[in-house]
Amino acid sequence: MSADRALLAIRGLDNEPARVKTLAALRAVPGVIEATPAGEGQVMVAYDGGEVTVMDLIRALRRLGFVAGMG
Repeated sequence: MSADRALLAIRGLDNEPARVKTLAALRAVPGVIEATPAGEGQVMVAYDGGEVTVMDLIRALRRLGFVAGMG
């Protein structure tokens, strides 16, 4: 299976608790295979595009109070 990938830019990832919170939230989304830090304020997400969309990922982060978009 080939995973889709999205680089998300997330405002507020300036401390470890925020990074842990966002990675856990993304990994909990059904269809997400992996979420890993990809630089300051960015996360690379591997996901099953048949199960989840990039907007679903962004919405999951917005529910936590983060501003996110495509990086």
